[in-house]
Amino acid sequence: MRKLKTIEMNRLSVEEFKEARKLPLIVVLDDVRSLYNVGSVFRSADAFRVEAIYLCGITATPPHPEIHKTALGGEDSVDWRYFETAEEAVEQLHRDGYFVYSIEQVQGSTKLQDLKLNASQSPMTSQTAIIFGNEVKGVKQSVVDMSDGCLEIPQFGTKHSLNVSVTAGIVIWEFARRLLTDNAASE
Repeated sequence: MRKLKTIEMNRLSVEEFKEARKLPLIVVLDDVRSLYNVGSVFRSADAFRVEAIYLCGITATPPHPEIHKTALGGEDSVDWRYFETAEEAVEQLHRDGYFVYSIEQVQGSTKLQDLKLNASQSPMTSQTAIIFGNEVKGVKQSVVDMSDGCLEIPQFGTKHSLNVSVTAGIVIWEFARRLLTDNAASE
């Protein structure tokens, strides 16, 4: 095996990314305090061609050198929008027809592996948003209350939380895997 050179990977330019078909998924970051976590989520969102990121509350916005350090340019390719509160973002998402999941451990949450996407809609046109909360406090209860559902990643160790950027990478990948697989099967 030989590692591929960057030129062999056929990466999209920022302009090509902006024009390309996106995964119908919006990532919401609510009061995420670490700029490195924000940058890491931008990088994952770029990797899976996520539609947009909504940044809420104290979550920092680009341009910022600490976001860029982990985003590596993902902050330039992925569309983003700022909201004063996550509640305002959820209200807007509902007005725009999105199904909103909070990623949180709650009573009655759905385990990520048990997620059932709406089969009545085309997988690449169903609109979903996923909310990630503060590194310490998670998703606020008021935001959980506004959500259409909650998803959690099962964990089996002594800790019952993952870093927000790790969680985002896992959840974004799972949506991409399911939507892209379902889309390929339906074509």
